[in-house]
Amino acid sequence: MHTPRSLPDVSGRLALSGRWTPLAAFGAGLISATGFAPLALWPLTLAALAFLLHLIAQQSSARRVALIGWLFGVGHFVVGNNWIATAFTYQAEMPAWLGWIAVFLLALYLAVYPMLAGLGAWYVARRSVREAGWPLVFAFAGSWTIAEWLRSWVFTGYVWNPLGMVTLGGFTRPGLAAIAPWFGTYALSAVVVVLAGCWWRATQRVAPGRRAALLAVPLAAMLLPLLVPHDRSQGTLAFTLVQPHIPQEELTDPTKYESQFGKTAALTLARKPGTRRLVLWPESGVPDYLRPGYPQYFYAESTFAADPDLARERIGRVMGPNSVLMTGAVDLIMGNGHVVAATNSVTALDSRGDIVGSYAKAHLVPYGEYLPMRALLEPLGLSRLVAGSLDFWPGPGPRTIDLGAWGKAGVQICYEIIFSGQVVDRAHRPDYIFNPSNDGWFGAFGPPQHLAQARMRAIEEGLPVLRATTTGISAIVDANGIVRQFLPLGRSGRIDGFVPPAHAPTPFARLGNMLPLGWALVLLAGSAIALRRRRR
Repeated sequence: MHTPRSLPDVSGRLALSGRWTPLAAFGAGLISATGFAPLALWPLTLAALAFLLHLIAQQSSARRVALIGWLFGVGHFVVGNNWIATAFTYQAEMPAWLGWIAVFLLALYLAVYPMLAGLGAWYVARRSVREAGWPLVFAFAGSWTIAEWLRSWVFTGYVWNPLGMVTLGGFTRPGLAAIAPWFGTYALSAVVVVLAGCWWRATQRVAPGRRAALLAVPLAAMLLPLLVPHDRSQGTLAFTLVQPHIPQEELTDPTKYESQFGKTAALTLARKPGTRRLVLWPESGVPDYLRPGYPQYFYAESTFAADPDLARERIGRVMGPNSVLMTGAVDLIMGNGHVVAATNSVTALDSRGDIVGSYAKAHLVPYGEYLPMRALLEPLGLSRLVAGSLDFWPGPGPRTIDLGAWGKAGVQICYEIIFSGQVVDRAHRPDYIFNPSNDGWFGAFGPPQHLAQARMRAIEEGLPVLRATTTGISAIVDANGIVRQFLPLGRSGRIDGFVPPAHAPTPFARLGNMLPLGWALVLLAGSAIALRRRRR
């Protein structure tokens, strides 16, 4: 059955001359990133992606598709990563204006992945591109999923703001992101592309009833899940989470270490002496070196004394009996009697000050925690953003720390929480994920985006996430991705409560990123099937 020719084809009105197409692609990329937190303008993201599909469908060569996909990506990542520029204002080694150059250069690289997605879709569906149909939508959705997965590990990976993040609802509802346990974040991005494809298809020559349905389906998919109630049962493990609000410009000032410790300690004191509880301090929570065996001058720069045993005992007295503390700290790596590197770590201490567990961050931030190609870049005046001359070395990856009565803790330090499928030791599933962070570097956009990605990990894995930060946003996120309690940016305080219960392992928790890759193959197969049906 053929659609009557009298029905309007809106897409024809969107045709652009060749010279304006690249600029339009760049502009669409800029708009597409407004769907992420804190703006959360997801209809603009869908509209921008629909327009990108329209632009790809207009092209007759792979070179033009590559250019359009790449320029879209440049705009998308410049806006999505704008918070990185703020980090350069908190160091003195390089000019602050270099931050925006860094954002732009990073976008030039990251834009390769939308380019690959566009090329993949065009090659799969090129025989039907001029007819502009579902084969292109499905192929683009599958290709985008694979491209995001590649972005998560190529060159150590940088997968900030996967497209699926726009499906996450407000603090009290997960929204469409509630389906993440069955899809994974990268396949959730494919769902976003398909929803955008509905709007794009609505601009083409279709019957009025079908056009109305195509326009309504994305709205219903994004809005109706917000009405679904979720279980809010309480756990039994008590906790105290501390946000001391130590401004970034003061965090590494040795003259303020003691006052900073006093502020954190005052917020930690037990309200009911003797209560068994888990105490959570943020990344950069302790300026002292807590382990013995380092050169004496390292301890002399600490807050309390040139004795790590005394430093730990003091922390134990602050917590009180029946408490276990998990805090961000720095451990040193020795070689031939000399300090050769450091690890960004979480140290677990009991009330006697004994170390009962530790974890070293595995996913380090390039140019933040280590300087790649140091021998080449350091002579050019480039340095790390984090103060200090020692590079950080990575730990072995996800580990579960068994704290006995205080539960089994998975740990992901700061930026590590963004890596879907890489946050949990699947052979030793934890009861919760502790995510200490220092987001004081990242202005107004970075912290809410970071929290949103922590929420997505909670949904995927079916595990609560306990997030302690120096300046905000600290939060208790349950296994449904709902923020039970939080402390906003720029405020000191504490959160007391009970760790929310974990769910049974989700399909994603069992399969990891094999699940979204499987969905990508399904979508690519769907594109091929749709092409075959068209040839008939």
